[in-house]
Amino acid sequence: MSRPQSTRRVRTRAEVEAELASTLRNSLGRFVTGVAVLTFNAEEGPRGMTINSFTSVSLDPPLILVSIARSSRSHDLLAAGIPFTVNILGAEQETIARHFTRRREDVQVHWSLEASSPRLLGTLAHFECMPWRSYEAGDHTLVLGEVTDFAAREGDALGFFTSRFMPVAEERLGHEDLF
Repeated sequence: MSRPQSTRRVRTRAEVEAELASTLRNSLGRFVTGVAVLTFNAEEGPRGMTINSFTSVSLDPPLILVSIARSSRSHDLLAAGIPFTVNILGAEQETIARHFTRRREDVQVHWSLEASSPRLLGTLAHFECMPWRSYEAGDHTLVLGEVTDFAAREGDALGFFTSRFMPVAEERLGHEDLF
């Protein structure tokens, strides 16, 4: 006795992987991250790219890590080991974040060009870095930088959650007496 033939189309491996990638991306988007702009010098002058994959790695030596997509136009330049600055954005700086994405909102950018890499003025914090190591990681390159200078100010941060920008409030009251 033969089995009845199914009329349901069999999905290709590529279709299954694309669906899984989309589901994985949506699941990863449930993690609230901060928003930063990675800035650096290029032949045409200061450039930047909005990132949300940034983390501290070590205090001795002071190291941070950023993850750069291989598909990024700036990937090869950054993976080659040029100085860079990670600029942490305040909640009021969403237009700056959008400016440095492929959407390129038109906004006046104010630069400080006094260090080995350009940085944005008025950010919540910045970390100027000399390249330390790079590691291939799937479709990204992990770039470690040794922090050579940094500064921070008070204020609410710009966050990213489920593919949307959002403010992340800095608690200002009630904690001063705890320490």
